[in-house]
Amino acid sequence: MDNPLVGLMDLGLEFDLQLVSELPGHEERAWQVAWNPTKPLLASCSADKTVRLYSYHRKGQDPTSPLSFSLVTTIPTTHSKTVRSVAWAPSGKAFATGSFDSNVCVHEKREDSDDGDNPNRADDWECVTLLEGHETECKSVAYSSTGTLLASCSRDKTVWIWEVQPDSDFECMGVLMEHTQDVKCVAWHPTEEILASASYDDTIKLYMDDPSEDWYCFATLTGHSSTVWSLAWSPDGNYLASSADDLTIRLWKRTDKYKWKFVHQLKGHERSIYSISWGIGRGLSSGKLGWLASTGGDGRINVWEIADPSEQPGTESMLNSKLITSVSSAHDVSDVNSIQWCSRPGFENLLATAGDSGSVKVWRVVSSGEN
Repeated sequence: MDNPLVGLMDLGLEFDLQLVSELPGHEERAWQVAWNPTKPLLASCSADKTVRLYSYHRKGQDPTSPLSFSLVTTIPTTHSKTVRSVAWAPSGKAFATGSFDSNVCVHEKREDSDDGDNPNRADDWECVTLLEGHETECKSVAYSSTGTLLASCSRDKTVWIWEVQPDSDFECMGVLMEHTQDVKCVAWHPTEEILASASYDDTIKLYMDDPSEDWYCFATLTGHSSTVWSLAWSPDGNYLASSADDLTIRLWKRTDKYKWKFVHQLKGHERSIYSISWGIGRGLSSGKLGWLASTGGDGRINVWEIADPSEQPGTESMLNSKLITSVSSAHDVSDVNSIQWCSRPGFENLLATAGDSGSVKVWRVVSSGEN
């Protein structure tokens, strides 16, 4: 049977995925990448127990000018096992790491260190808080949009929610035990205090805080037929994307304050889809919902443009998707474990990926034929 994915790059797609930089350095598998939301820094974490920070800058004033990336520090962390997840606080002044040692560490830059954009010593960053509670491997960490809440999830089937308090203190606000299997991912809504989690039990759970009680699960999204690996909210917060072992990406639309409905499915991978990320793309207007990037065990990167024509008068409620660029063997023969759009203004067409080879790669989406 012919492979339907062969030749995707030859279909005359609207955009090309241009490799900007390859950043080797991790001694073992690179698990995740995270762009600092306020400064020109990119973080990656690895099975080698370190977090690496890279800086970047344009070589000219034009938005299409070449970009230069360089390693600025390797942070050894205090974790005793693989660092599986890394997430920046919205302020860009702290990041959290989740590890297979079951702990979460919150790292901040020392107050007496240089406040420039390019930290140059590993000891500029320190673990100021160690959050214990998970019984086994921590798989994912995520900050809420305000930076006041931090979520973590684990192979122990739980989701923990922590409140960020002054002086690097944290208070546990809830331990959610809704999933029946390993929890792979947590992701906060871009503007509201709604948390989503994805699990080996094939489901997605949505949580919110009851002011008179505790955090609780208000919705369960079902439809995937195997492990759900990754979640990504649309920039406008009205959609949630999920990717799974069943080789599909499902898009869920908010139909009411507490209700979400499956509305669209994407296919384009031959193996598990480990990571997805939803960025603004060319902007959010005229029904455009941004660009959704995906990657996984087949080593392929796909970028889809998502649109909702129902936002136009006289059209029915539906969702459209268009594959705008794709590249195979993104990390040679390695699985690709993480993909993330840069959210900083002027850099929204940048993608970073992390792979089993230990390398991190940066890509730029450019119009076909653009150098």
